[in-house]
Amino acid sequence: MAPARNPARASRSSQPVRLTQLASCAGCAAKLSQTLLRDVLRRLPKVSPPGANGQKNVLVNSSTFDDAGIYQLRPDLALVQTVDFFTPIVDDARDFGSIAAANALSDVYAMGGQPVTAMNLIGVPADKVDAATLAAILKGGADKAKEAGCALLGGHTIKLAEPVYGLSVTGLVHPKRILTNAAARPGDLLVLTKPLGTGIITTAIKRGLASPALGRVAVRSMTRLNTPGADLAEEGLVKAATDVTGFGLTGHLGNIVRASGVTAEVSAQALPVLSPDVLGLIDQGCVPGGTQSNLAAAEEIVDWGTTRHSLRVLMADAQTSGPLLLCVAPRHWDAVRAVLKRHRTLAAAVVGRVVKGKPLIRVV
Repeated sequence: MAPARNPARASRSSQPVRLTQLASCAGCAAKLSQTLLRDVLRRLPKVSPPGANGQKNVLVNSSTFDDAGIYQLRPDLALVQTVDFFTPIVDDARDFGSIAAANALSDVYAMGGQPVTAMNLIGVPADKVDAATLAAILKGGADKAKEAGCALLGGHTIKLAEPVYGLSVTGLVHPKRILTNAAARPGDLLVLTKPLGTGIITTAIKRGLASPALGRVAVRSMTRLNTPGADLAEEGLVKAATDVTGFGLTGHLGNIVRASGVTAEVSAQALPVLSPDVLGLIDQGCVPGGTQSNLAAAEEIVDWGTTRHSLRVLMADAQTSGPLLLCVAPRHWDAVRAVLKRHRTLAAAVVGRVVKGKPLIRVV
C-alpha cells in the first residue's frame, strides 16, 4: 500500500510561500532608523577615535559611521570586517540569497578592500520555510561569494518569526589604500555607480504594483557586485567612498559630510534612476517605511531648496545592495571612469560635488 500523503506538505509544495509576505519590511528598509541609532549611541560610552586608548591597530571604527571596521595586522596589510543581513526583498529564494550576499560584500568594497572569507547568517520560521527554499537562499549567497572570489566557510542558523539572511565578511586592504567617510575634500566630484530606486520598486513588488520587467530591473541592479571599490583604492584614485544602502543617498552622504567636515552640493536632476516608473510610483504613494524614516532624518542635514517631493523621496529611498558613492578628485575622473567602464557598472553618474562649508547636503 502506498504511504498516505501529507495534505499540508502537498499544499505547500503546490503553493510555494512568498518570502516577502513573511516579512514586515523588506531588505535594507528593515534597518533601524539613523535617528534611533544616534540616540542609542549617545547612551553608550563614547567611541574613541581610531588608534586611541592603546588600540593603535584600529584604523577605522564606528566613530565615523563607515561601512566596516578596519584593523591593521602589519604595515602593508589590514583586515576589513563587516556583517549585514536582512529580511526578504524578493520572493525568489535564490535571488534573495544573491542580493543579501552582494549587499554584505559591498561593505568591504566600499572600504577599498577585497573580500576573502565569509560566514552565512540565516534565520527562518521553520514551519513556513522548507528545506528546498532554505537551500536555494544559501545557494544564491554562495553564487555571489564565488563571483567575488570569497571563500564561504560556514555559518549559523536559528529559528525566527521572520526570515533573515546575510553574511559576515572579512576582507583585506592596504592600510594606505583605505576608503573612508572622513576623506572627502572640497572639489571632489560625487559619483554614483548604480541608479537609485530599489526601495520603491521592491515595495511595488510586494504590493503587486510592479510589472515582472520592472522587478527584473531591480534584481539585476541588486545582484551586481560593487567590485570597482577594490580597484579604485588599489590604484589610489579615490580616498573617500561609501555604499548607498538602507539609509538612502541622504543618509550615507550625510555620514560623509559629517565625518569630513564639508558641504555636498547635489543636483537632483542628475540622479540616475532605475526606471521612469519609479517617480510615478512615488507619486502614487508607493514608499517603504524605511524611506519615510530616512526622509524625516534628512531634515537634520539636508537643505532641499525647491526640490520637488518625488526627488526628495528618491534621494532618501532605502536602497538594498545599492551603488557606490565615490568622492573623486577632478584630476582622477577620467581614470576612475575607465575603471567603472572596465567593471561594467550600471552607472557612472556625476551627481554633485564637495565644497567648503559646514556639514550639510545642499540640493540644487
